[in-house]
Amino acid sequence: MAKYSKKAGEKVEEAMHEQKEGKLKTGSGKKVTSKKQAVAIGLSEARKEGAKVPKKKS
Repeated sequence: MAKYSKKAGEKVEEAMHEQKEGKLKTGSGKKVTSKKQAVAIGLSEARKEGAKVPKKKS
């Protein structure tokens, strides 16, 4: 399993919380319904902030 930084974990936790409340949106503005999507969004945001997150799988 991948090891993420504390900051990345916080971002994912925040995204999951928003998804459960129905407030998390995709780039196109649609509601996020999948837990996997919420995790991906959290990791992406962490990556943008420079947190230690492994590269995307291609």
